[in-house]
Amino acid sequence: MYNGLDPVLNTPVRLAIVSVLVKVRQADFNYLMEVTQTTQGNLSQQIKKLNEAKYIEVIKTFKGNYPQTICKLTDTGKKAFEKYVADIKIYLHL
Repeated sequence: MYNGLDPVLNTPVRLAIVSVLVKVRQADFNYLMEVTQTTQGNLSQQIKKLNEAKYIEVIKTFKGNYPQTICKLTDTGKKAFEKYVADIKIYLHL
């Protein structure tokens, strides 16, 4: 694996989550699970890692009587994604 790439973003599910959030700014857990096509447990772990890195903000609310988890991209996350894309282009000689 290329050592210069951000290790937080250099996993498929985390990269997919941030890619979605770059476009929509915020999304709920179920939407992210649908677009990443991963399990609830895996998505929870990947969201936790992105939150720990301050790439996303996690907001826990209720929708009716049901808990709802909303993820928002932070400025740190947006900058990290832009740098990751730029690094990939360099790595691939694009």
